[in-house]
Amino acid sequence: MKNLLIPILIGLMAFLYIFIIPQEPLAMKVVFKLIPMALIIIYAFRKLPASPSPALRLVIIGLFFCMLGDGFIAVSFVAGLGAFLVGHLFYLTGFLKMAHITKRRLAAIIPIGLYSWLIGRQLIASLAAEGNGMLVMPVIAYMLVISIMALSAILTGSKWAIAGSLLFVISDSILSWNMFVSGVFYSDVFIMTTYYSAQFLIACSLSSIGKREATITAKSEVIRPM
Repeated sequence: MKNLLIPILIGLMAFLYIFIIPQEPLAMKVVFKLIPMALIIIYAFRKLPASPSPALRLVIIGLFFCMLGDGFIAVSFVAGLGAFLVGHLFYLTGFLKMAHITKRRLAAIIPIGLYSWLIGRQLIASLAAEGNGMLVMPVIAYMLVISIMALSAILTGSKWAIAGSLLFVISDSILSWNMFVSGVFYSDVFIMTTYYSAQFLIACSLSSIGKREATITAKSEVIRPM
């Protein structure tokens, strides 16, 4: 039960933010939005092995920048997008350091690339039609980075990281579609439930990946010639 305390708190605070806390005042809304992420970061630290590798630390930093994005996006879309972009760069760098590339995993680049192209094409057309051409390049850059992040998570082979990264892509797709293309029913609920779930799963991946990395390191030390 002790191990479930923080996940339960994350779920309760996420539910409170999504369904209970009113839109105004904005400051209170932002504070309650950040609480689940703060708890997820604490949970991620608890999932780290005793001697975490630099790659695992990069993922923790990514979680922190995403939390900053949660706060920034409430007052500036571009600032929030920038913070999330940095967060994804830390994620993908960490995941790539832990990648175990196989042809099957690498083949994921095809569906990810196709999905990004289809969504991106519609977003760019909508931005241009609405006179938001200045957002085209930031949106393209963000979509490129989050797509690579999802691929890098797949290359780790961690089911937690893969599920988390794909949910992140889904969450951002709903957000961008709702903002720039057409309204999505219950968009706030879908965006935040997939978002918090994505971050929680990425945090959960640290334990399994850390154990695997420790096992690989131990085996390499055993077979290392004296």
